[in-house]
Amino acid sequence: MGMFDKPLPCFGCGIGWFSLLLGFVFPLMWYYATILYFGNYYQRDPRERAGLAASAIAFLPVHSVSLLLLRVLPRTKGGPRIYVEF
Repeated sequence: MGMFDKPLPCFGCGIGWFSLLLGFVFPLMWYYATILYFGNYYQRDPRERAGLAASAIAFLPVHSVSLLLLRVLPRTKGGPRIYVEF
């Protein structure tokens, strides 16, 4: 039996693709998959590379928007206020 004949973990779709799908419900899974991708986890099994890369790409806009919202929205008592001038 060859090294890559065994099925991938997470119901056969691999950790990367499973993290991508689960990340829409739990975005922290994208963080986990991004750490695995940049930690070269795919060196163990090259079949994981595409899914981990997809999760890392999905992580980027979510992380950017969350940082932008935390930075831009004022921290006031009673929640953020939006001012519109006419």
